[in-house]
Amino acid sequence: METFEGKVWLLGDDIDTDIIIPTEYLALKTVQDMAPYAFSPLRPELAGQITPGDIIVAGKNFGCGSSREQAPEVIKALGIRCVIAGSFARIFFRNAINNGLLLIENADLHDAVAEGDRIEVRVGSEILAGGRSFPISSLPQNLLDILEAGGLVKAMQKLNGIR
Repeated sequence: METFEGKVWLLGDDIDTDIIIPTEYLALKTVQDMAPYAFSPLRPELAGQITPGDIIVAGKNFGCGSSREQAPEVIKALGIRCVIAGSFARIFFRNAINNGLLLIENADLHDAVAEGDRIEVRVGSEILAGGRSFPISSLPQNLLDILEAGGLVKAMQKLNGIR
């Protein structure tokens, strides 16, 4: 079981893929080039404040909207360790896992933390925040294998002995 700690960035409900990475920045050459513009319609300063290992805690329906793969890729490029939300749009959930970004569903955490809090995540077990424990479900082993490898392509390369 993996355990890590990170600083919370708090977002609300219905954070769609146009907020995560606006359409006008999709023409940039790399996801790294796009990263400074992440969340800019909502909070233009946010991408510049995030540091590697930070955690996004959001409300329900995170990642709704279009199915663009750049949305989870840009979150990962910012160094976000995981996104914890009340719920995720299904296509975003799968795109995130396929790109090696850990997502955790928990409906209660959002209202129990403040931006800047530090929380501990025990993958497949619980989140510790403010002296409270928030149980989380474990992911199936096949999804954990994809995350551990850094994404679906890398997991398939590992499975097939390709490096």
